[in-house]
Amino acid sequence: MVLEMPVPILDLRAEDEAAILKVAELLMESMAPVTDAWFTLEAALVEVYESLAQDRISRIAVDDDGQVVGWIGGISRYNGNVWELHPLAVRPDHQRQGIGRALVADFEERVRERGGCTIFVGTDDEKGQTSLYDVDLYPDVLDHAARIQNVSSHPFEFYRKVGFVVVGILPDANGPGKPDIYMAKRVR
Repeated sequence: MVLEMPVPILDLRAEDEAAILKVAELLMESMAPVTDAWFTLEAALVEVYESLAQDRISRIAVDDDGQVVGWIGGISRYNGNVWELHPLAVRPDHQRQGIGRALVADFEERVRERGGCTIFVGTDDEKGQTSLYDVDLYPDVLDHAARIQNVSSHPFEFYRKVGFVVVGILPDANGPGKPDIYMAKRVR
């Protein structure tokens, strides 16, 4: 099945400094509601430049004017059998238009081309967006994972809609009561 993309999706190239800057700005803007990880342009640029390494995937979605409206990155793990989706960002004024879904579908195809079997993503809850936030998840972490609820537009719901399932929780990954939610999807 070929999914029609709502916008063109291209490789992010090291020589395209303007696009790299736009991606860094996009990362800061789109991730602000869920994480403080990229709250400076410098931190965001480091992330973008790291995504350009040989063993990585770095793809951008562009609108009709050639403006960057989305970005997805990936890191090869387990000798290429597994790929970490890291990160996914869509410009806030372009969200809920199929761009994130298209970026994930494109990423899956790139992973298949490289012989990958599984994609995983860690989707942190640093800001109280799920029922796992500020909860002592021990001793039955998996019971909490099975009962996860979305409290305030957490991205794990998007990942469920595109076929990912919760495969684990890392309690306190971002500090006490701030877990990382691991999700995965088979692509072969």
